[in-house]
Amino acid sequence: MSSERQVPELDFERCYRAVSSRDARFDGQFFTAVRTTGIYCRPSCPARTPKPGNVSFLATAAAAQQSGYRACRRCQPDATPGSPRWNVHSDLSSRAMRLISDGAIERGGVDGLAGTLGYSSRQLTRVLTAEVGAGPLALARAHRAHTARTLIQTTDMSMADIAFAAGFSSVRQFNDTVKEVFAVDPTTLRREAHRTATPTAGGTVTLRLPYRPPLDRGWIEWFLRGHVVDGIESFSDGTYVRSLRLPHAAGLVSLRVMDGFVSAAVTLQDMRDLAPAVARIRHLLDLDADPLAVDDALRDDPQLAPSVDAHPGIRALGVVDGAEMLLRTVIGQQISLKAAATHTARLVDALGAPLDLGDAAVTRLFPEAAVIAERGHEVLTGPAARVQTVIRVADAIASGTVVLHPAREAPDLERELLALKGIGPWTARYVVMRLLGDPDVLLDTDLVVRQGAEALGVSLKNSARWAPWRSYVSMHLWLTALERRQA
Repeated sequence: MSSERQVPELDFERCYRAVSSRDARFDGQFFTAVRTTGIYCRPSCPARTPKPGNVSFLATAAAAQQSGYRACRRCQPDATPGSPRWNVHSDLSSRAMRLISDGAIERGGVDGLAGTLGYSSRQLTRVLTAEVGAGPLALARAHRAHTARTLIQTTDMSMADIAFAAGFSSVRQFNDTVKEVFAVDPTTLRREAHRTATPTAGGTVTLRLPYRPPLDRGWIEWFLRGHVVDGIESFSDGTYVRSLRLPHAAGLVSLRVMDGFVSAAVTLQDMRDLAPAVARIRHLLDLDADPLAVDDALRDDPQLAPSVDAHPGIRALGVVDGAEMLLRTVIGQQISLKAAATHTARLVDALGAPLDLGDAAVTRLFPEAAVIAERGHEVLTGPAARVQTVIRVADAIASGTVVLHPAREAPDLERELLALKGIGPWTARYVVMRLLGDPDVLLDTDLVVRQGAEALGVSLKNSARWAPWRSYVSMHLWLTALERRQA
């Protein structure tokens, strides 16, 4: 094996204890590279525990692959939730990982990724190699390999179509990568899956997206159902459907939370958008969270503990589109959820691009910011100041004055938002929490959060005791207040 970069954050003794006990809680948080076999595994791999002198622990699958290790075909280490580190931390490497999972390198190369983050390609490569064990190209390659394996083993797509959908530049590159990472050719990998492939018709792929249990399904379903905007979303019998504006074209997703995974039927106009679609679904549902770490920390507060025990695995939901989320939030300022949905649905019906991907209820995309800036005044109703705020925000998005992507630094984004007339601290912090997946935002000025805190006898002062999980505290307090209203 080539020289491995042991990431300083990974404590060898702690990692080895997790491997020895086959602790699935650590799956996706680090990878075990075994020198004697040349493979890398997830911590819960059922194989015999290797001797301490024969293993090293790496932060990413890409680091293992770059060091010459092959993925274990028994435990499939890439088929795990992503590391929660990329949301908990806001350093350069964490922000880069969010964009790489969204396909930024496939679209703009390393230079494009580095430019988005405000660094040179050389600086970015140096930081990623030092902190996660692999450079941006290796990380993107590992992400493509994971997408390819998922499609090979769970669909009946042709290998050529899989190569295209996973982001490879050629079928040859696809074949070479699969053989190098998994030590078998794609056909053998499919045969070894021992699973009935899901038929794919008309650009639709059905995937299982894993998460770390526990997960409060009721909270996710309430949140999605309670925020539905007709035309771009629907929720019925536990299934959430919505349209997506993706880098190359449009898409439609149908999501249902199951035990241990989310069933996702993804219909795409351009299959190159598969990886970005999956990344946005995972971000929306907070599927890479470490709920046991969150719950254990919050349970230490005796006032919060009853809510944590009643709702283990609560998620802080993210977004699939930053511009849409900001505009919907501004439209909904100081009015009820129902009223906000009505105003937004009217805007969607008038200005949203038509979409025909086979769902009778979801027939449009959310309008582009430039269209709202130009024509929003024709549709929006209500106080003139609110209408002007929506138009102003849409124009700021369209002009690039406000840049919305999940790798922004929170202070910079909050400062940009607060500079816009009509946006206050609550809106700015809410957008930071959901767009960036920031786990540490306490919405202490929110009326419903305050009501929940009062109901539990929780003081919102000295909130540092909940760091870095204050976004999850906000969710618990919201849920508590809503339950009290319905009681």
